[in-house]
Amino acid sequence: MKLNRIFALLMVLGVVVTSCDKDDDDMDEPAAPTTGTLSLSLSGLEALGDGYAYEGWVIVNDEPVSTGVFTINDQGELSSSDFTVDLDDLNAATKFVLSIEPSPDSDPAPAATKVLVGDISNGAADLTSAIVGDFSDASGEFFLRTPTDETGMNNGNDENGVWFGTPGMPPVPNFNLPELPEGWAYEGWVVGENGPITTGTFTAFDMADDAAPYSGTSQSGPPVPGEDFFMNAPSGESFPLDVRGRTVVISVEPVPDDSPAPFAMKPLVGTAGQDTAPATHAFDRNLSSLPTGSISF
Repeated sequence: MKLNRIFALLMVLGVVVTSCDKDDDDMDEPAAPTTGTLSLSLSGLEALGDGYAYEGWVIVNDEPVSTGVFTINDQGELSSSDFTVDLDDLNAATKFVLSIEPSPDSDPAPAATKVLVGDISNGAADLTSAIVGDFSDASGEFFLRTPTDETGMNNGNDENGVWFGTPGMPPVPNFNLPELPEGWAYEGWVVGENGPITTGTFTAFDMADDAAPYSGTSQSGPPVPGEDFFMNAPSGESFPLDVRGRTVVISVEPVPDDSPAPFAMKPLVGTAGQDTAPATHAFDRNLSSLPTGSISF
């Protein structure tokens, strides 16, 4: 009987020791990670105003999931390039999108102004501006004329205005540019003595742009975007402005736009020649200005 009691006691002790060892093994085993790190690399984007920031998104089951907000300084450096994201979301993500958001932002959904996109494969994606438009065949022409200073005759000062299209009665558009999605608009520029001077923003090529702050008042401008440079000269500039020999730019701008300067995307750049209308001057494609990037996780 004594031997049986001793044997039973040893069995109980063995169970206790084994249970303790199993508990210790479970405590020593590390928990599976629940988050991962998404690393972002960008080229060609620039600082936004104080009221805006960039935000990344992964698309999971057709729904956007934020990967984090960041800014870019004047040297092109990101305030953060590594972001902690739920691992299940990363593993299920099919696409990455970069947007421009108000800051602070009370809306949890992405804004309409989306600047980069890429399809995710094997934990990586190359990012392009295809979500804004395809500029691979971008082209256009402009001419020098001052229609807002003419009352039925040419006043001999056509070098003081620039208009986008082919001259005629009336002028007609000649841009080969994509229709922009919501959140974007085109803007024309002439580089003056002290920096770029806007000719106005537009989304249609066959009508006047949104403003004429510098044009004359003799009559309205033609049904194409452009500007005469007679009135209200910006600081550092002298009007009337002789456009001949100056750089002329078409940029793609976020809407709303918090900066008086051109955005990074400038698909068309040209130089005004010496001849005024009916001569035209061609834009060159400037695809190197389009931002790019990549992600990995």
